[in-house]
This record gives sequence, C-alpha cells and structure tokens, in this order.
Amino acid sequence: MTATTLPPVVVRMHPADNVAIVANEGGLPAGTRLPDGGPVLVDTVPQGHKVALDDLAEGDAVRRYGVVIGRAARALRAGAWVHERLLHMPEARTLDGLPVATVRSRPSPPLEGYTFEGYRNPDGSVGTRNLLAITQTVQCVAGVVEHAVQRIRAELLPRYPHVDGVVALEHSYGCGVAIDAPDAGIPIRTVRHLSLNPNFGGEVMVVSLGCEKLQPERLLPPGSIPLADSRGAASAGDRAGVGFDLVRLQDGQHVGFQSMVESILATADRHLQRLDARRRETVPASELVVGVQCGGSDAFSGVTANPAVGVATDLLVRAGATVMFSENTEVRDAIDQLTARAATPEVAAAIVRELAWTDAYLARGGVDRSANTTPGNKAGGLSNIVEKAMGSIVKSGGAPIAHVLPPGDKLRREQRGLVFAATPASDFICGTLQMAAGMNLHVFTTGRGTPYGLAAVPVVKVATRTELARRWHDLMDLNAGVIADGQASVEQVGWQLFHLLLETASGRRTWAETWRLHNALTLFNPAPVT
Repeated sequence: MTATTLPPVVVRMHPADNVAIVANEGGLPAGTRLPDGGPVLVDTVPQGHKVALDDLAEGDAVRRYGVVIGRAARALRAGAWVHERLLHMPEARTLDGLPVATVRSRPSPPLEGYTFEGYRNPDGSVGTRNLLAITQTVQCVAGVVEHAVQRIRAELLPRYPHVDGVVALEHSYGCGVAIDAPDAGIPIRTVRHLSLNPNFGGEVMVVSLGCEKLQPERLLPPGSIPLADSRGAASAGDRAGVGFDLVRLQDGQHVGFQSMVESILATADRHLQRLDARRRETVPASELVVGVQCGGSDAFSGVTANPAVGVATDLLVRAGATVMFSENTEVRDAIDQLTARAATPEVAAAIVRELAWTDAYLARGGVDRSANTTPGNKAGGLSNIVEKAMGSIVKSGGAPIAHVLPPGDKLRREQRGLVFAATPASDFICGTLQMAAGMNLHVFTTGRGTPYGLAAVPVVKVATRTELARRWHDLMDLNAGVIADGQASVEQVGWQLFHLLLETASGRRTWAETWRLHNALTLFNPAPVT
C-alpha cells in the first residue's frame, strides 16, 4: 500500500483534546473517515497538522496536550483543518501565583552498573572526546588561528594518534563592545567556560591579538582554571603564573604572518603531547553531562522524539548523570509545570527569575515569546509557541528540577541531576551555552531536519518522523518515528537512546562527526555593541 492508501492514523495526546494530528505520511485527503468513529475530513490535512474532532464555535478553546493552545478564530466543523491562521494565541501566564515545589513523585530506584569509556581530567570531570581547543579572545585572530589549525591537522595530529582533533573556539566577541556593561558578563564568562569544557582535557591555550577589550587576563583571571593538586583533587592553581599558554599576535617577536603561525604550532605541540598520553578508562554513567535540545521542530516532536528523550533523561538522572534542558521561550508557557517540579522553593524562585529576565529582554526588543516559532515549525503543524512549548518541555522527563543555571555559567561538580540551564532557544546559542556549562554529550531532536553539529561535543540527532530518518539516513542517528508508526513504544526508544548515548560517550561516532559537520559557536550578548 502507498502512504495515501494506508489506514488513516491520528494522534490524540490527551482525553480532553478536541484536536488530533494526522500521522499518515503525505497527509490525508478530504472525505477521509477518521478511525474509531471520528469525523470525516472537511479539508485535506497535511501530515502533522491538526484536525478538529468536534464542532468549534468562534472563540472556543482548542486543546492539545490537555491545555488550551488557542481559541478558534472562526467557527470550525468537526473534520476541519486547524492551523495557525485559525487560532488566536492565548496570553502568557503571569509569573505570580505559580505552584511551587508541589510535585512529589515517588523516587525511582537508582540505575546502577552502567558505564562508558571516557577521559578523566585533572579537575575530576570526564570527557567523551580528547580534543585540543584553541581559545580566542577576539574575532580579529580567527583567520590566523584557522590557518594554524589546518596546519596542525595536517602536520601535527598524525604524530598524536590518541588525540581526536583540534578545535578553534571562534566567536564574534572581544572588541567593539560595551565590555563593562552589566550584561557583558554573559559572553565573557561563556568564552571562559567554553575553554574549560571537559572534552579539552584541562589544556588551556589562548590566542590573543593584543589591543582588544577582552584581554586574556580578564577572560581567564588567576584562579579561574581548576587544576589537580597532589592528591588529584580539583583546586585553583596556575600554569606559568596565569593558568594558560598565550600567543599574542601583536608581540614584537612575531615578524610576519608565518611567525605567528609557527608560534601557535609550537604552543599547540606541547599541549598535544600531554593530550596524546591520555587513554579512555571505564567510568560510571554518572559522569555524563548531557544537554538536550530541539530544533526544526514539528508536531511530532512532542509525540515521538521529545518524549523518548524524556525517558532517556529520567534514566540518566537515575544513573546519577546530569541532564540540562533549556530554551527559555520554549518552556515559558509551561512554567507552572517547571515550578511545580522544582526540588525546592529556591529552585522555583530561580526559574521564575530567569524567565522574568527573558520576558523583560524580549520586551526591550519590542517582541514577545511568539517571535520564536519559525515558518518550518508552522509548516510542520505547530500553530504557535504554546503548542510548541508543550511538546518541548517533555524532553525534561519527570525528575525533580534540582538546579537552575544562568546563561554562561558552568556547572559545579555537586550540581547533578536535572538542571534548567536558562538559555535562548536559538539552536546555536543554546548549544554554545550548554557547552560552556560543561556538557560532554548533546542530544538534538528534529522534525523538519537539520544537519546541526558541534565540533567539540558529539551530537546525537533524533528524528521525529520515519520519513525524515529514511530520507536523511546518513544524518539522523536515531529514528523516533517508529513510535508514531506503532513499531515501538516511547519507553523502548528512550532505552535505545540511553544505550546509544553510552556508546557515543565511549567513542562511537555520530553522523555529524563522520561528516565533520559543525555550526559556529554563537555567543549570547545582550549588552550593547559600541
């Protein structure tokens, strides 16, 4: 049978819902009778889009996930296609009177005995990759560093087979900015903490121009780089007096371009020697720090991939690992769920504080949370940010929210469990901030499809639909579309993802790594540019 001759399949997320989404590949034509005594389609409805299960009068609430995602802009017959132009989006819930730490679910038994093969670092963290990172204080040096990186890959890396690669931490910050503005601390600490990601083995190498506002000593002040003491415990210390190796291009010793490049190569070689001496060793799954994110979302994101990620999140937390979920505007409409799941009133207050800051930030720019949804989201069946938020929040599973992390901050070793890392929803900014927070493994779900990747952290991409997984067979690492196809349960795919993450942390290459696909690091800079 072809996609159009298969029996009609619709997905209703909650008994109170008065809409369901069409699951059939290619959608369903008008005149199709929906299963289980459902209505006859009035319109042709594309895959992933909503169909009214009941007659709706103008102004009636439209419910999906058991919540009101909008109100009908006009009367709609049962069987009508319900899309974004037919819905009025509800106002955002106020940040007052929220439930605070009211969810007290029975703790699940710990998952014991799960391990991966990782790289132990001097500060006690564990890497899933063994990479040399070259930190840059300013965009001005990016071209020189990129040239040097090409030579490092060609000339030096073949001598060091136990090093996985070299990464240039290029960004657009460092000068031409209001460096002392209140919010300038966010990009500065982001660059600092990117330099300290667990996948870099504690080796900190910096390339500076010399005249930039973000001077190396401001980026990495004494004591900011944790080193191991004689007992192997993390402590604040320094290497060569400052804690990092520095190449400053404007120094008088550099006569010509090649002199700069040779200096970078000589410095890199010393770090590569130390990195090459490292070997993977068996470590508990509790050493994973996983960032979860979605991009190119569609209506299946909240049906297949994100719920499966939520199962994997709960498994990781039970195993003692740390999982970060983020995307402020994509959780804003589920804030009551977040504050209710907060482990303590203090955590709930921190969630409210971060989302209130985001509300004010968007208001300063003359927009609100509705600016989040993209044309692709809407083409994939997501009518507005409320509907998108309900499907996004399920990536966080059901564990209590143990910590809240402001943008640019780095997780401390004791901050384990489920963490809300407050970041913008932009794929690139969110990934950059989660990397700065210390993630050593990344999960990224997509329905529309994206070749997103990071050079420094392996990204496991999960497809929401079988059609996407089939068409992008060498870009998607896991197909959660089998859930909508009826071939596997959410729990089964969640367990599959859990095991895949352990394998990836142990060195299994993702498709993004195979093709060397990666996006640029994108700093969040709410401070003025001068």
